[in-house]
Amino acid sequence: MTGAEAVEQAILKRRSVRAFLPDPVDPALLRRLIELAARAPSGTNMQPWKLRVIGPRSRARLEAALAAALEAGERPGLEEYRYYPEQFREPYLSRRRKLGWDLYGLLGVVRGDYEGMMRQVAANLRFFDAPVALMLTIDRDLEIGSWLDLGMFIENLLIAAQGHGLDSCPQAIFAQFHTIVRSELAIPENEIVVCGIAIGKADPAAPANRLVPEREPVETFTTWLD
Repeated sequence: MTGAEAVEQAILKRRSVRAFLPDPVDPALLRRLIELAARAPSGTNMQPWKLRVIGPRSRARLEAALAAALEAGERPGLEEYRYYPEQFREPYLSRRRKLGWDLYGLLGVVRGDYEGMMRQVAANLRFFDAPVALMLTIDRDLEIGSWLDLGMFIENLLIAAQGHGLDSCPQAIFAQFHTIVRSELAIPENEIVVCGIAIGKADPAAPANRLVPEREPVETFTTWLD
């Protein structure tokens, strides 16, 4: 396989995995993945990303606090940033709905099954039981350009992981529970909790991992100018 083919395969195979095997990830490999991610471009080389690798004790405390909040029926407060639009419109509404119901269909969760939906939320807050749990933050005073840089860092990390035979899932849900995340991981107020990332090997028997989201053809979003 050529270098170009290997890169293409890593991109094509990468998808959000929602159930992981317990197989550990070599700490040296994880460090290498982070080093590769940090090769992402950033405006004037600012390198605005901040990453926390969550060890066993910190993770146990965090997951226990999140589970307790969910069990108590507590709902997240205001997000620190708005990931989604305040009002969905087409074509984004249909794409969002299709993904959601495709996933819940694989999980056997039907419309109105509140308990089934909450089980999936709980799994999300456990990093889908992945062996590696990460948390990404960014300084609060930085602007949208630095957020773009952070996105490229995240993509580098996900593709690098895939290239080394590991699966992943970026998780925006932690931004909704940022007060708990901030408290348990000692994240200062001057940093925004952006997302978590789960890394490990996908559980091939898990129904959720059969989800393969559709992608729009190039013609729908590309304008070719002469």
